[in-house]
Amino acid sequence: MVVEVASAQTSAVQELIDALGRLPGIGPKSAQRIAYHLLKSDAEESRRLAEAVTAAKERVGFCQRCFNLSEGDLCPVCSDDRRDGHVLCVVEEPRDVIAVERTREFRGGYHVLGGAIDHLQGVGPDQLRIRELLARIGSEGVTEVIICTNPNLEGEATALYLSRVLSMPGLTVSRIASGLPVGGDLEYADELTLGRALEGRRTVEAAQP
Repeated sequence: MVVEVASAQTSAVQELIDALGRLPGIGPKSAQRIAYHLLKSDAEESRRLAEAVTAAKERVGFCQRCFNLSEGDLCPVCSDDRRDGHVLCVVEEPRDVIAVERTREFRGGYHVLGGAIDHLQGVGPDQLRIRELLARIGSEGVTEVIICTNPNLEGEATALYLSRVLSMPGLTVSRIASGLPVGGDLEYADELTLGRALEGRRTVEAAQP
């Protein structure tokens, strides 16, 4: 005899939880907590959230030059005449632009690939904006490209491929160093991180007495 057990929550609540759970980085428990928070909040807060999502989907697209997120033809970086257009920082996703900008150390332009090479997921060079990158180098007088892909297998494969296709006279190609975080301990570092730290070592000048 099969006994049907009633669900502890309504179908509308479950649909909300399922929708939230499809977002990247949101697991079942987090989706449930967010859903209950939204249901407990007042109607005005929920309305603002819904309107913000709708407005972003309607108004935000991709920059025609670098493919960063933009509300116009060009993103704020490409629209800034003070940036050095001869230097491009190549990143995987628009969120990586934000991460680099937070350092306040880079004043050049960007090029967003739209992902990384991942053959297991069927993502090859043709699925990335590499042709557009090559076109920009030829038409915009770019003299340096900084490869700023993630320090994982996919990012490293992408960086290796880019280093090959960007091997051309008059163009400097560099890769960001990756290694130990400030305040970290060597004993807790994995082999890849420590190896990258050794590869990215630099000369230490002796202090003058």
